[in-house]
Amino acid sequence: MMAPRLVRAALLTGLIAVAAVLPVQAQEQPPQPSSQATNDILRQIDQAIVALFARVSPSVVQITTIVNGKASAESQIKMGSGFFWDAEGHVVTNAHVLDKADAVIVWLANGQQLDAHIVGSARHYDLAVLRVKTPPAQPTPIAIGSSTELQVGQSAFAIGSPFGLEQSLTAGVISSLKRQLPTGEGRSISNIIQTDAAVHPGNSGGPLLDSSGRLIGVNTIAYSVNDTGSSFGFAIPVDVVKRIVPLLIRDGRIATPGIGIVPAKEAIAIDAGIEGVIIARVNARSPAEQAQLRPMDASGKPGDIIIGANGRLVRSVFDLTDELERIGVGGEVTLKVKRSDKVIEVTVAIIDIDQKS
Repeated sequence: MMAPRLVRAALLTGLIAVAAVLPVQAQEQPPQPSSQATNDILRQIDQAIVALFARVSPSVVQITTIVNGKASAESQIKMGSGFFWDAEGHVVTNAHVLDKADAVIVWLANGQQLDAHIVGSARHYDLAVLRVKTPPAQPTPIAIGSSTELQVGQSAFAIGSPFGLEQSLTAGVISSLKRQLPTGEGRSISNIIQTDAAVHPGNSGGPLLDSSGRLIGVNTIAYSVNDTGSSFGFAIPVDVVKRIVPLLIRDGRIATPGIGIVPAKEAIAIDAGIEGVIIARVNARSPAEQAQLRPMDASGKPGDIIIGANGRLVRSVFDLTDELERIGVGGEVTLKVKRSDKVIEVTVAIIDIDQKS
């Protein structure tokens, strides 16, 4: 049997050995990738982007529009971008690209020139559809993605013709989601995608793509900060595009839900410290007139102020039009209206305010 002194010495020696090993084990780092492994990863990323452009770019077109008829010194020539939606020759672009156009020319990636006509336009969504007169055998339409599950930081790619430089690719990330883009007449597009992939004049109407080359948006506008040279691009989400484009192809137009009022300028409400929609004018023979809504008087004193719609708070005209869009033409909306010192509820029918009688 080992003497107690020898046992204690052996145990002490063992503890010292363990203590000497433990700090070394704690300081061990996971193996770092070699420079070769890093280069391989970067090469794979490069190859994926090159393949994406090679696959998708033939479906992207340059659009030239001519205002005032023929291309002459007096004519205005504008450029934008677009992409093939289907095999029937339909091309999607922005409504503002085709604004007042008398003639439209589509340029394919291979330089081929095709005449096109406007199928339909939805100015409140800044979307329009063309159809080329002789659909080419190629290219194939761009694969359609979804904007529902997009995340900030996700890669984004824009293809188009900035400043007329056709077939240009820019890359970046999704910078933000759920932006709101006013389109005029109290309308706005919700869930706009913000990206730092460079978007310039001429990119309008071109596709915004994810890393798989699927359509996630249609580039519409860019905002530049002159002092810093920074710019942000904004794109209409593809889920809106998927809803609007088939209607334009089928009907040539989309319905614009409304109740027949003209809202006062937002500055008037801000100056008066009023939150809600001040009714500036009620259109004759409209649902608003039938519901006896009251406009501001000749002196500019507010009449009825819409502060709610179907239980939703209305702070601005955008809140009201969003709710009307959600319900749609043919439905009804229950408005909460502030009238003098009272709050009343009025049910109003929703009509297509752009429908010609």
